[in-house]
Amino acid sequence: MWRRSIYRANWLTRRESLSHAASGVASIAAIDLLLRDGVLLPSASAKEKSSQKDGAAEFSGASGLHHEARAKHVIHIFLGGGLSHIDSFDYKPELEKYHDRDMPAEFGKADPFMGKAGKLHRPHYAFAKRGQSGLWMSDLFPHLIEVADELTVINSMVAETANHIPGIFQANTGFRQMGFPAMGAWLSYGLGNLTENLPGFVVLPDARGIPNSAGGAFNWSSGFLPAQFQGVPFMTQGGVAIPDLTPASGLDSVTQQDRLDLLGQLNARHLNERGGSDLLSARIRSYELAARMQTAIPEAMDFSSEPEHVQTLYGLDRPECRDTARNCLTARRLVERGVRTVQLWTGDGVSWDAHGDIKGDGYKSHTGESLRVDRPISALIQDLRQRGLLDSTIVMITTEFGRTPYAQADQGKLSRGRDHHPEGFTNVVVGGGFRKGFAFGATDEIGYSARENPVTTYDLHATVLHLMGIDHERLTYYHNGIQRRLTNVHGHVVREILT
Repeated sequence: MWRRSIYRANWLTRRESLSHAASGVASIAAIDLLLRDGVLLPSASAKEKSSQKDGAAEFSGASGLHHEARAKHVIHIFLGGGLSHIDSFDYKPELEKYHDRDMPAEFGKADPFMGKAGKLHRPHYAFAKRGQSGLWMSDLFPHLIEVADELTVINSMVAETANHIPGIFQANTGFRQMGFPAMGAWLSYGLGNLTENLPGFVVLPDARGIPNSAGGAFNWSSGFLPAQFQGVPFMTQGGVAIPDLTPASGLDSVTQQDRLDLLGQLNARHLNERGGSDLLSARIRSYELAARMQTAIPEAMDFSSEPEHVQTLYGLDRPECRDTARNCLTARRLVERGVRTVQLWTGDGVSWDAHGDIKGDGYKSHTGESLRVDRPISALIQDLRQRGLLDSTIVMITTEFGRTPYAQADQGKLSRGRDHHPEGFTNVVVGGGFRKGFAFGATDEIGYSARENPVTTYDLHATVLHLMGIDHERLTYYHNGIQRRLTNVHGHVVREILT
């Protein structure tokens, strides 16, 4: 006999005891996996206890779904600098009539951000109805036109600032100040990840560099959330995605595993001696994740398994868009492998800031930037659709504000540039439960102010969270005496744009 239970009539043999122990470990592992997948939910009392702790959310992990999710992933393409809505998605034929004239008083008082307001200027690109849906789109995006029937175009966006950095912060974090968690960090915190081998929130900067002029890493920070949920930027200039991910000298697998085991023991002891530390815990988890990424990331970034026609679709064979093509194809491959949120940046963060010449073909011109992003973004949408991923993936194409209907004043001449403009502009969303081939909201006759169904960044964030299965008012984190959330104290779900 191995051990007697507290009930004298019942005895356990050695074999029975070992069997119970093995079954218990397997049960614990199974329950953990089911919780991660959202199949099992924690008890109400467990949630209540968690929410009472300082620095705790109302929920965390995949069990936090408030309702059935329509989408599992977000790919956020950020056109930093201010895409001109009236030259892309918001057709204003009245600008032809008012071209080269001062803005009429009935549309309000011109409020220039830089210098003086110039004359009203007609669209720089020809508009037409596109696809079976008849969406108005200009020639600025000749390839995106091909997927017009997949797009939801929000023509009534409004922002709270005409300044790039606070505007970009708000577009990404919901707040105009630095130090707040990005939407991707909130999603990782609330829903967890779908893979243990890759980060939950990946950032793909433009090959031209990190967007330091737009606030840099503050745009994918975890803010006051636990540090493990911050975005992980990949190097996109070619070569390795994450520097120093693998040992500099060649090691056999056994030696490498022994090193990792020793490091884990030392880190655990270090953490225990300090009573637990968020930053230290996050660093330990990052080491553990890095070990798994040594295999996962090279595989995800290796395009050799992609058919030639797919690589051609994205434009990997075209120098003008190769960099963005690589990022868009990487985004699709990461989503396939379970990454929750992928964000793509264009330029240095303000590359769409067309004060000088919108129709030029270089940096900070719309024509030049479109050449870099148009084909790859269209290919991404098509590729997600044909792989059955678009219904579960939200693609966001956003900008921090629009451009003025009047030209940038230029020594009395009619300029080809436009100023910053937050009072009415366009964002585009695709897939994941959004209506197809649908335009929502409207600006006035010249594109100056949002007049019909204005939509704020808070509203857009609330709507995305809703499609991911989250009530934006209930995803909170207690910090410095305040229950913080992505949408601050604002926002509502824009149900009119949902299927």
